[in-house]
Parts: sequence; structure tokens; C-alpha cells
Amino acid sequence: MNFFFHPKAAEELNEAVQYYEQCQPGLGLEFAEEIYAAIARIEEYPNAWAALSENTRRCLVNRFPFGVIFHSTSDTIYVIAIADLHRRPGYWEKRL
Repeated sequence: MNFFFHPKAAEELNEAVQYYEQCQPGLGLEFAEEIYAAIARIEEYPNAWAALSENTRRCLVNRFPFGVIFHSTSDTIYVIAIADLHRRPGYWEKRL
């Protein structure tokens, strides 16, 4: 299964990695690893995660207050947002 990032989701990932790296060296890498581990879980079980709407789901990330918001088809996962759970809910909906 392939996965792709919405351009804004890629920005969110990069910004969060930079933020965590500034907090503590190596933490940014650990954050990125947790994001990609969540994506691997999504690839394995795309329908197992909390539905946010008819077309989107959210997989929570371990250790960090983030969720991977995504849309999936039979062979593709489209990451819509790397959402900070403390940010306003639904901000990513206009990306659909």
C-alpha cells in the first residue's frame, strides 16, 4: 500500500520534528519514527481507526499528543494532517 502526504501535512510533520528537536536533541527523530509507526499501523489496518467523517479517520500517535488524519482507498493512504491534538479541532477539514 502506498501513502502520500498532503503538502500541509508534510509541513506539519517537519515543523513538529524541528520543534521537538529544539526541545531535546534526538526527540525530533523519535517523533518522526512514531509518526511513521502510526502510518505502518494504518497500512496494516486502515479501517481500524476512529472515524472523523465518512471519508476520514484518525490514528493516535504513541508518546506524543498528535494524530494522523487520513483517507484511504484500497491501495492508497492519503495523509491529510499530522494534527496536534491541542490545536483547534477540524482545522484540516478544508484540505479535503
